[in-house]
Amino acid sequence: MQSLIEYADKYDFIIAADECYAEIYADERRPPVGLLQTCVAYGRLDYRRCIVFHSLSKRSNAPGLRSGFVAGDADIMRQFLLYRTYHGCAMPEAVQIASAAAWKDENHVVTNRALYQEKYDAVMEIMAPKMSIIRPKAGFYLWPQTPIADDQFAHELFAQQNVTVLPGSFLSRTFHDVNPGQNRIRMALVAPLKECVEAAKRMRTFIGTL
Repeated sequence: MQSLIEYADKYDFIIAADECYAEIYADERRPPVGLLQTCVAYGRLDYRRCIVFHSLSKRSNAPGLRSGFVAGDADIMRQFLLYRTYHGCAMPEAVQIASAAAWKDENHVVTNRALYQEKYDAVMEIMAPKMSIIRPKAGFYLWPQTPIADDQFAHELFAQQNVTVLPGSFLSRTFHDVNPGQNRIRMALVAPLKECVEAAKRMRTFIGTL
């Protein structure tokens, strides 16, 4: 990140860091470093050319609140506030109150991280013998390889087992005839543990029919 900041100074561009997943990680002893944290370590206390975006949707598993914040370079923030004034809208008061409570509380975030690791444990145990799958160090997704085309796999899995996954090729772009998401699916472990386990078992059953 320090190298990126140096490039921003050299070539005069803004670093807009999407850190909405920054608080979903596996190792409580080693949280990922954020852009503004890097600025402080770098002695860049004005956060020049740097802004970050955060959201409750991942941190608190509350996407419906549509609540987040932007922070960083004061000059950029002044321009963003002007843009936001004309192109945004105020959240309902009840949502603001709920958002404030969620932002102030860290305990539920720690609990949320632990729940994701529990779901990873359970789903990996079911799926790993049947699919090529790697457990990530952060986030709440799994990206297993599919034995057939990813879009066909997702379609037939839903038709036969009523389980919804997203074809990996839908989330990436073909470049030089290569699509990095091809023959992969994205599994989001955001449902309760029981539902994730049931979905994994149904997927295992479906794979057995291929």
